[in-house]
Amino acid sequence: MATPLQPALQVTGPGIRPWLLSSVPSKVLRIAATALRARTLAAAAATVLFAGCSALQQMPTAGPHTDTVLESLEVPSVAGAVQIVNVDAQVARTLVSKIRQSSFSETLGNQPERTQASLIGAGDTLDVTVWEAPPATLFGMGPIDPRSPSTVRSVTLPEQVVDRDGNIRVPFAGAIRALGRTPQDVQADIVRNLNGKANQPEALVRILRNGSSMVTVVGEVANSVRLPLTPGGERLLDALAAAGGVRQPVNKMTLQVTRGSDYSAMPLDAVIRDPRQNVRLQGGDVVTAIYQPLSFTALGATGKNEEIPFEAQGITLAQALARAGGMNDARSDPRGVFIFRFESPDALDWPLQPVKATPEGKVPVVYRVNLLNAESFFVMQSFRMQDRDVMYVSNAPAVELQKFLNLVFSITYPVLNTIQQFR
Repeated sequence: MATPLQPALQVTGPGIRPWLLSSVPSKVLRIAATALRARTLAAAAATVLFAGCSALQQMPTAGPHTDTVLESLEVPSVAGAVQIVNVDAQVARTLVSKIRQSSFSETLGNQPERTQASLIGAGDTLDVTVWEAPPATLFGMGPIDPRSPSTVRSVTLPEQVVDRDGNIRVPFAGAIRALGRTPQDVQADIVRNLNGKANQPEALVRILRNGSSMVTVVGEVANSVRLPLTPGGERLLDALAAAGGVRQPVNKMTLQVTRGSDYSAMPLDAVIRDPRQNVRLQGGDVVTAIYQPLSFTALGATGKNEEIPFEAQGITLAQALARAGGMNDARSDPRGVFIFRFESPDALDWPLQPVKATPEGKVPVVYRVNLLNAESFFVMQSFRMQDRDVMYVSNAPAVELQKFLNLVFSITYPVLNTIQQFR
């Protein structure tokens, strides 16, 4: 009579004859069956492990780990096109010096002693009053000036608009040059031309309406305006206040001043903090308030993966990493903090030569920060983020191994349980 182990032996050992089983002791049969079962379990486990290894390349992941990033950039089709730069204090200082913006006080602060608003321009409206001492012979029909103790006669001319040629017309004095001159200069010319015609003439000229020295304020302001300048000299924030202020948060606004063919831009909060940047404006200036929501993208083993905005004043890598929720302690590789950026060709002395730029003239660069080096925490405080940077933190190699083992065990356990049912 066959034992319960005989079918297993017959299946696993097809060369064994059934009659041989009757001559084999039952203890030996049990040992042999146990060994065969062990071989079956080992073979099943090996098969699952082999399948898991083949699927390792297709495992889900947030991105490549540190060594993969560096190795992928050594591919012949990519090598030389993408620059890999390990960030240290010298690299951070060089980049800061390259991206430093010139201030308004440097580019717009050199004002002449005589402001443009105090000079007469084409389109300005002038008020001209002429006095003549008694006995008034030229302006004798004019009214007596009540402010004078004597019978001084005065006449106020109709409003004089400076024509395109830069002149005004004064009776008996003729054409008087006014363009680019002060009211005092025009007064002197009027008196000089009236000498010999009027008795001890005096003149007073003042700018009634400014039609030439105007500043235009546009952009993200409450009301776009054209602001006439006064001889006192309006400043940048005065023009912004006249337009009703900005419509967006101050720390996300950039002010751009266009003067002729040149322009300069600064963050609004920097202008507010530094009184030197609140420069005097000149006629023809255009002040543009720009809403500039700068942002970077955080990916990989960070607290959150998303596009994160930052202020126009700018932030450092340390601040950017903190705003992304820091590094995930269970996943991140401190050796693999990467910043992907398109730089200008003259930003650094690139390690790979010749430098290959994109059609837009930019150099693709991968900046790497190794946080296992304590000095890197100081470097992060001076490395400036730029708009549209991509910050990627790679997974640690042990994380990939853990995911692989989880995958293997999730497949192996059901198989082993199934085999165990046939024991």
